[in-house]
Amino acid sequence: MADKRKTKKRKEEFGEPSESEKPTSEEYAVAKWLKANVPTKKTKFLNHHVEYFTGTRAVDALLTSKWATGKNPIFTTRHDITDFLHLMLLHKLFHRAKKVPVTEQELKGKSRKKDVEKTSKSGDEQDEKNQSACEGKETKDKDGKDKDKEKKKRKIRLEMHMEQVFLDTNDAYVWLYDPMPWYYWLCGALLLVGTVGVCMFPLWPATVRKGVYYLSIAAAGFLVLIIALAVLRVVVFCTVWVATLARHHLWLLPNLTEDVGFFASFWPLYKYEYRGPGSESDKSSKSKKKRKKEKHSDDEEEKTALMKESEAKEVKEKKVVSETADTTDNKEEPPQPETSEQTDKLSESESENSQRSSTDRDFEMIDTADVDEHAHTH
Repeated sequence: MADKRKTKKRKEEFGEPSESEKPTSEEYAVAKWLKANVPTKKTKFLNHHVEYFTGTRAVDALLTSKWATGKNPIFTTRHDITDFLHLMLLHKLFHRAKKVPVTEQELKGKSRKKDVEKTSKSGDEQDEKNQSACEGKETKDKDGKDKDKEKKKRKIRLEMHMEQVFLDTNDAYVWLYDPMPWYYWLCGALLLVGTVGVCMFPLWPATVRKGVYYLSIAAAGFLVLIIALAVLRVVVFCTVWVATLARHHLWLLPNLTEDVGFFASFWPLYKYEYRGPGSESDKSSKSKKKRKKEKHSDDEEEKTALMKESEAKEVKEKKVVSETADTTDNKEEPPQPETSEQTDKLSESESENSQRSSTDRDFEMIDTADVDEHAHTH
């Protein structure tokens, strides 16, 4: 008991209502009027789609409402309106939220998580896109400023605010009050009446029971007719397709199984297409094949050009490596200067070679002193 009294005192000190208090009829009327007249925005709050409004707009709207301009006005100043809206906040008709700007990294992370759909587009569509791109270049300068302004607008997410107080500022306030529309009540009442009426079918008058019986037979016959038509159209298509070797396509009631309205599903009565040689589909398929071949040839040419470039680069690199090796060898083995003795020997050898080549005989040049010494010895 002591703890409950302490909590009640704290709620009274901080202006929080007790659990037994509920919004008054006047507060419900103001909330309904605000939700209909104050502009709101939709966003995600804790993985839920919510609607929120700003405090200043709510105060401005109530200053022009019947509660501020009537005979017995409740609101005379902006402060009165903020106090009243604070009571509505405490009664859990809405709560205060905090605006947090979304960073570019978070946006990139979300975009990476999404699956990228790959679609193959025909050449005609690409040509149309190229034409539209050329036309769009002219209007880029005009639309550039608008796009820059749009880029400056940052995306915002909402988080729970720790201080649940209403202020006459641009803070966000998320709606908790979600009144049930009147047609929901009407549909619920009709469902109740219908279920009770079906349960009381044995008590119906005989004429009404006969009418319901015939209606049920008619509905069942209609369903059987639709199923039979679906089977018949498939059989007709297959027979024509096989008999003409896939050149003629004939569909009865082509929209019967399509996602269209009731009357549109029975119109047109048939659809015929010729897909043989010379048809538009054949021409388009041939043009697609040609484009694929051209793309393939272009890719091969690009590959050969790249191979030639790579080979030329390798040859150039080899030449550069060989030139650098020659230069390094020349630097490592510098020419040695010749001495006088080596020059004399070279000159003698050259003279001997010249003499042998001129006379074609092998002889030596000997001094006379050497000859005399040799004769005396004999």
